[in-house]
Amino acid sequence: MSFSKNTALAGLVALGALQGVAATPDTRGPPTLVDFDDSGLVGGIFYPPTDTPRSRIGVYVMHAEQDYLDFVACTELPKRGFTTFCANNDASKSGYMNDVDFEDLMTQVGTGLDYMRNNITEIDKVVILGHSGGGAMMAAYQNIAENGQAACNGSEKIYPCSDAVADLPAADGLMLIDCNYGLSTMSLLSLNPAIVDENNSSAINEALNLYNPATGFVDNASSNYTASFKKAFQSGVVARNNKVIAHAEARLKAIEAGQGIYSDDEPLTIIDADYIGFNNKFFAQDTRWIHHTTHAWPLLHKNGTTTQIVPSVRVPTNFESWADTWEGGALKTTVRRYLSTFAIRATEDFNIKVDGFDGIVWNSSQTSPLGNVGGITVPLLTMGMTGHYEYLNAEKLHLAAGSKDASIAFVAGAQHTINTCTACESYPGEFGNTIVTAFNHIGEWLAKEGRFLD
Repeated sequence: MSFSKNTALAGLVALGALQGVAATPDTRGPPTLVDFDDSGLVGGIFYPPTDTPRSRIGVYVMHAEQDYLDFVACTELPKRGFTTFCANNDASKSGYMNDVDFEDLMTQVGTGLDYMRNNITEIDKVVILGHSGGGAMMAAYQNIAENGQAACNGSEKIYPCSDAVADLPAADGLMLIDCNYGLSTMSLLSLNPAIVDENNSSAINEALNLYNPATGFVDNASSNYTASFKKAFQSGVVARNNKVIAHAEARLKAIEAGQGIYSDDEPLTIIDADYIGFNNKFFAQDTRWIHHTTHAWPLLHKNGTTTQIVPSVRVPTNFESWADTWEGGALKTTVRRYLSTFAIRATEDFNIKVDGFDGIVWNSSQTSPLGNVGGITVPLLTMGMTGHYEYLNAEKLHLAAGSKDASIAFVAGAQHTINTCTACESYPGEFGNTIVTAFNHIGEWLAKEGRFLD
């Protein structure tokens, strides 16, 4: 099977010795450049692996839009003996534009997986790893690959998929590592309800202004938003979200009726809705919310594991408003890309809680992991990093998982990027090297007898 649609894909494959084992002479052959789309501009690098049982497992890593060629998994997994393929799709890596498209994401993941299946003869299994927004992408991919178009073209979807995503090759396993709540959900959680005029970023309703000290905002410390502000803020998010979706749907109808600005699509800019981490709102500033898991789970420490209700140890962040900036604050997309990739419905019951969210219609979006994970049956590992607020999604994904082989763990004191959150420590060295802690666990999960190895 070949996937040719927008397959601008770059990658890096590396293999190394097990952690803690003395290095052996490098007997690998020279790296081979692979050009996926015959452009000569993009491709992948494959390093022939040393033949060991663990190297028969290929791990495929990609983010929805960021450059992941030097993501920490690209070095840590090879250290533990796994053939590792780190790839990029053709989405912009600068963050300047939000140009990702859901169906392009799916077909480009399929291109890399198809390459691994058919060209890397040294592996028997392919396990995909999605981190952060890559987790949202990979969960959607695996659900569609296992279940076909029925997983994404139902009437519950804001923007049903087309047959462009038919016949995607499925992976043998899935790892969701500090997977975010979804590209669409993060856009919802970054939507500023204080915007009064969709064409004027400086028009702010101070009663809904997250950065107004009168609402409970505290600069450079954890805010303490009032109950009345929280209620009004949440209602404002729902109202504005409904307004934006309705506008985009109206513009789509106009485009399809031949009355749009262009015949195929239109630019769409949404003030202060960019989902980049520094723009996530409310719980980033007030750490009382999204604070702990509902149930007890394995919590990995530098010297062992406990089973407990897992708290977030994160510090408050995001003290600056980006509302009046186009580059930093605005979601810069198109009508079709917004509806297919960044839109999700929320009800009047929308509520940010200490242990999760209410009122988000997860299955209305293509890029919500919670709307996809129930359809996935291959072995699944979810992990959360307690130094960040996205960690809590690991619990929700685990509880909703369709797989009979579903595992979960949290890493104490790890940042979203998996490295140690030193700002979260109560004393130096409290959490140790969280990269080692996390990837030792991932390595053990991958290598468990009977899962991917006979």
